Amino acid sequence: MIILSPTKKLIAVIELKSQVGSFGNNFNNRTEEALGSATDLWTAYREKAFPNQPAPWLGYLMVVEKSDKSTSPIKINEPYYKVFKEFKNTSYLDRYKLFCQKLMLERLYSQCCLIWVTNDHQFGDVEASISIETFLYSFIGHLTGQLHEFKR
Repeated sequence: MIILSPTKKLIAVIELKSQVGSFGNNFNNRTEEALGSATDLWTAYREKAFPNQPAPWLGYLMVVEKSDKSTSPIKINEPYYKVFKEFKNTSYLDRYKLFCQKLMLERLYSQCCLIWVTNDHQFGDVEASISIETFLYSFIGHLTGQLHEFKR
């Protein structure tokens, strides 16, 4: 999702992703997509693809199925190098949390959000720093600061 001003300034971009099942096959794909999208956007910004404007707000919103497969610790194989301690005894949902936090720590995304959902339509936040509320407040704050771009 993108928000452009009437003068075609890039105000905000939100990448929306989800994963239900196939965690072993698709976790790496989702993380590579998020890294690639952010890197592409910031490279384009650096190369002046969006001239004469401040940096856009970049958001990443991920919805993950909460199930036994996403909440059980992942088997670790260390044939060559030791896995970092923070990844030991973690589930796919835990790793998505770490990933979202690192995306923001590295300033690839302005704000990330990780939401879990169940088959019976329950949902929730994984952690306050990457909650839907924190995500929306950050987004609203940026949009409020850019209101002048929409006045004629």
